[in-house]
Amino acid sequence: MQIEKYNPNTLSVSAILGLIESGDIAIPEIQRPFVWKKKQVRDLLDSLYKGYPTGYLIIWKNPNVKLKDGSISSGKKILIDGQQRVTALMTAIAGIPVVQSDYKKDRIKIAFNPFEAFSEDNDAEIFQVQDSSHLKSKKWIPDISILFKNDFSTFEFIQNYCNDNPDMQPAELDKIITRIKAIGNRLIGVIELSETLDIDVVTDIFIRINSKGTALSQGDFVMSKIAADETHGGNALRKAIDYFAHLSVEPSFYDTIKNDDQDFAATEYCDKLAWLKNETEDVYDPDCDDVIRVAFMHMFSRAKLSDLVSLLSGRDFTTKEFRDDIIDDTYAKLKKGVLNTINSYNFKQFMITIRSAGFVSKKLVNSQMALDFAYTLYLILSQSGEVSTGEVKRIVQKWYVLSVLSGRYTTSPESAFARDIRMIRENGVVQTLKDIEDATLSDAFWNVRLVQNLSYTSTNNPVYLVYLAAQVMMKDVSLLSNNILVRDLIEEAGDVHHIFPKQYLKDNGFEKGKYNQEANYAFLDTQVNKSIGKLPPKEYFGKARLQCETKDVEIGSITDENELMRNLEVNCVPVSVFDMDYNQYDEFIELRKKLMAKKIKDYYCSL
Repeated sequence: MQIEKYNPNTLSVSAILGLIESGDIAIPEIQRPFVWKKKQVRDLLDSLYKGYPTGYLIIWKNPNVKLKDGSISSGKKILIDGQQRVTALMTAIAGIPVVQSDYKKDRIKIAFNPFEAFSEDNDAEIFQVQDSSHLKSKKWIPDISILFKNDFSTFEFIQNYCNDNPDMQPAELDKIITRIKAIGNRLIGVIELSETLDIDVVTDIFIRINSKGTALSQGDFVMSKIAADETHGGNALRKAIDYFAHLSVEPSFYDTIKNDDQDFAATEYCDKLAWLKNETEDVYDPDCDDVIRVAFMHMFSRAKLSDLVSLLSGRDFTTKEFRDDIIDDTYAKLKKGVLNTINSYNFKQFMITIRSAGFVSKKLVNSQMALDFAYTLYLILSQSGEVSTGEVKRIVQKWYVLSVLSGRYTTSPESAFARDIRMIRENGVVQTLKDIEDATLSDAFWNVRLVQNLSYTSTNNPVYLVYLAAQVMMKDVSLLSNNILVRDLIEEAGDVHHIFPKQYLKDNGFEKGKYNQEANYAFLDTQVNKSIGKLPPKEYFGKARLQCETKDVEIGSITDENELMRNLEVNCVPVSVFDMDYNQYDEFIELRKKLMAKKIKDYYCSL
């Protein structure tokens, strides 16, 4: 028999706020602060005042949990969609400060103009976000929350307001106040998901819900679950994840946390994040989902975040029952996993691993998922003792480069994570990597697939990015230079040069998709690029070779022919370029793609 997935109902605004205040409905502080603009809060109040529909709230009742003494604990209801609307009501009507986009707590105050309430114009500005003009004006009620306070005296308020505004009739103002306060009685649709639903279904429903066009993620659901758990310090753990992600991007924010969030500052997590205040790393800036994913995978040997939601709910995957000892164990392991993930030593050593493989800039990274799994692998190997400390970095580097080259985590990454975690659990990391290499790295992969994958126009192609990382790791000097490294140009914004100059090809009838080929790109010092202009390759390379005899430098800075030939080799430029013009462009592209693919293979084998 099919289970009814939800029960539609309605609750008044006052009832919803009351249930939240009493703790019957948990409204977790998920990783994003209150993201609505103040005008959206105003619009919500205006819609409720006018009796317009404001959408549904979706609530899920956690499964009932079996306690150690055999008794049953009733699951708490969690608001999983509609948080922004409810938070808007809490701050505007109940007068509760909310965490703003700058992570500071503040009120959003909505002002009301009783005189505009008589207007028949639907666009009349009855409500406005409070500013200094409303505080100075006698006509405006600067903060409508005062009308909803328990000790509010309608008689006294009307008397004072009408004294200040003789044009307002007390009877009319009484009607207006009654109508405003009726907002508390407005009914809002509530959909309550059945507690008998499989958690996988609840997770799927959650991530399918859109809020202002932004799809929610499984990580959002995990953050909601964590934050709603008061017993296990869930909100502090949630903040540790959130603040780590924020500090990764904005290190100076640490002082704000210390000064403005005293509750969190008193937890063990705050000091463990202190190292980030001086951190400048930008190759890998994990967001909340990344932190959760890495923490979960390396501690639980699982990859599906829906499984984490199940475990946080106490689910026994064998018996299908829900037990509180599973919840206890899950929180303990998740906490340890998060602490491992945000640990200064672990993170810095992982970044040394990735950087020493040539990925020294965010420009060279196009797969956050591949980095997530590489970090997971680093933590697994660091804890397991499967290989020596020195071997950990080498294996992580090979795994990361292989996953990028093969697009291993490009489509359905969670399924790919789950498959790889399962193989690692069964066979260990070393054997799993060997099996993947045996299945992937055939001659056809190196000589055909990589060559084909260099037939694109984007400088963000993962194969091309690995080629650049290879140049960085091998300390290659940039084209036609004798001292400027490719690494320096990548880090300091050097020019991506067309070896067959773009304008030269355009002048000879080549279309954009033709001249913007990855095999036509090379990092070049700006001055060298300018000296080349739109000359054909055989002409400017000819000048570069001639200056090796005359020592009269005109193109680049190389004045030794052996050094010039070596420079062409490390930049994968075929020697035949000395005789090439636009008629040989297609030939050049094919030759260079093969040279670039060979360089990538040599690089991988050197790891």
